[in-house]
Amino acid sequence: MRAARIVQLLLLLQTRGRLTAAQLAEDLEVSVRTVYRDVEALHAAGVPLYGAAGHAGGYQLVDGYRTRLTGLTEPEAEALFLTGLPGAARDLGLGTEVAAAWRKLTASLPAELRDRATKFRERFHLDAPAWYREPDDAPALAAAAEAVWRARRIRIRYRRWREPSEVDRELDPYGLVLKSGTWYLVAASSRVSTYRVSAILDLTVLEEGFTRPAGFDLGAYWQSAMDGFARRRHTGTATIRVSAALLRRLPTVVEPAVHRAVTATATAPDAAGRVEATVPIESLDHAHRLFLGFGADLEVLHPPELRARMADTAAALNRYYTA
Repeated sequence: MRAARIVQLLLLLQTRGRLTAAQLAEDLEVSVRTVYRDVEALHAAGVPLYGAAGHAGGYQLVDGYRTRLTGLTEPEAEALFLTGLPGAARDLGLGTEVAAAWRKLTASLPAELRDRATKFRERFHLDAPAWYREPDDAPALAAAAEAVWRARRIRIRYRRWREPSEVDRELDPYGLVLKSGTWYLVAASSRVSTYRVSAILDLTVLEEGFTRPAGFDLGAYWQSAMDGFARRRHTGTATIRVSAALLRRLPTVVEPAVHRAVTATATAPDAAGRVEATVPIESLDHAHRLFLGFGADLEVLHPPELRARMADTAAALNRYYTA
């Protein structure tokens, strides 16, 4: 463990130049005293490293010195694909490996390419979770990832929306997908299905292995599942009248399918700038909640059951605020 940390310290100095003991301690997640001991070990090993005191001081390698100890460990190489997703790496327990892999990768590059790689890292950042919601708390994620990687069957207790609300399953875990800050497990029992990892109440990795189907494509499965979900989700349509103000901001406040439907079916604007359009809806309950959020900028014309619900809610609100 100490040897690996000393290599990391050396690579940090090689890629970033002069660093203080405090900066090194922060990057390596150790104490300043530990950095002092590691620096002494490098001195004893003959590494041309010197320190300067004062406000602008720090440790630095002699100009021109480069270590060749840049080989990636197996976990670091496996973690490389997550270098642009630090949050996902932490979720999977690979945050340390990703940081180490990045240091080794940049240390192995020529100076010009290393500068470009660092510039990209400084200027571009990917934040996967959606706005206005916390990422899922998924305690079973690390165990699920282990089972996926080792091709081990799992036993889970799962909470679902329909009765019975808790079920037990034995599954062959094929892969994990991160969607808008939420992790999903793609696994098979009698058929391939998708499970929200945060809804897994208990997970046991079994010793029994399984054979992953030849040619199974996780990305293709996920896209097919998302397409099927979109088709099943919209169970009906509603005719609405939309104000000019809402029409302008529609792309930012409704899902793309609704915006596309308005664009495709909108009538010519009336004297007040309002248009009528037919849009897909998931259910009367969902549409009722959604459309209420737009206040007087949206009027439901059809179906009559939905229009009646909107009218009843509007009347109740009127009683509250005019009492």
